[in-house]
Amino acid sequence: MNNIIEQMLARHRSETLGDKKNSIKEVVQEIILCGLSRAGFFQTAAFYGGTALRIFHGLDRFSEDLDFSLMAPDPDFRLDPFLPALEKELGAYGFRFRAEAKAKGKDSDVLSAFLKGNTREHILLCYADEELAASVVGSELIKVKFEVDTTPPPYAGFERQFRLLPIPYEINLYDMPSLFAGKLHAVICRAWKNRVKGRDLYDYVFYLSGGTPVDLRHLNARLVDSGFEQAREDMTLDEIKEILYRRFESIDYAQAKRDVLPFIRDPASLDLWSREFFLSITEKLTAR
Repeated sequence: MNNIIEQMLARHRSETLGDKKNSIKEVVQEIILCGLSRAGFFQTAAFYGGTALRIFHGLDRFSEDLDFSLMAPDPDFRLDPFLPALEKELGAYGFRFRAEAKAKGKDSDVLSAFLKGNTREHILLCYADEELAASVVGSELIKVKFEVDTTPPPYAGFERQFRLLPIPYEINLYDMPSLFAGKLHAVICRAWKNRVKGRDLYDYVFYLSGGTPVDLRHLNARLVDSGFEQAREDMTLDEIKEILYRRFESIDYAQAKRDVLPFIRDPASLDLWSREFFLSITEKLTAR
């Protein structure tokens, strides 16, 4: 196995087959970021979402997808020119992945693509464990999805950061208050009836535990852009808190816990999840 990949895998816990699959996916995610950087992608785009929070700010949960946003709207932007560069970048480290763009929805401003590689082949590549590889269905694929919002809401802030593996590279990503704005938008809007992504609540706690303020202008722009019924560009922090209080009154917390459990190491971190817990911590929310 490539020494660089060995170094990258060593940073991840890999006790079970599921751990190993996730570790491979996390290494592939970082090679994709490196490939995009070398291809000039971050001259016009920025990284955001849960995986950005994990890689650059230490979020302690697994995150599946790579989410990007253009820094300024460009409805003519295309992903296709970057896909061969990603296949080549992964191939340089022994990973055989195929990149495929997904057909854009008629009314969608989001472009999507998948990178897919055979699970059994990559278990053998990374862990040289024939018995473990034989337990995997031969047709099973490791999939990494990434999306680009081509008409993003305004007012996001950005920062440049560097990574050293697989080789030194530079990336452009949302700053923490703007990342938090995206997460608050998800907490408020990403739901069906009383169902919610527990991952959103987990990340919400992570931001508050670090004292991160929310970028209020960017959050309001996101709420207006998505058609949230009460949205205005000049909503105050107190108004946002009232929306969150109502949201936390209606959540099925048992369902939210079930959603996030496969992505975290310590189930005890969810023990306090309740209406009272989220109402209380929301009082600590601040804005910039």
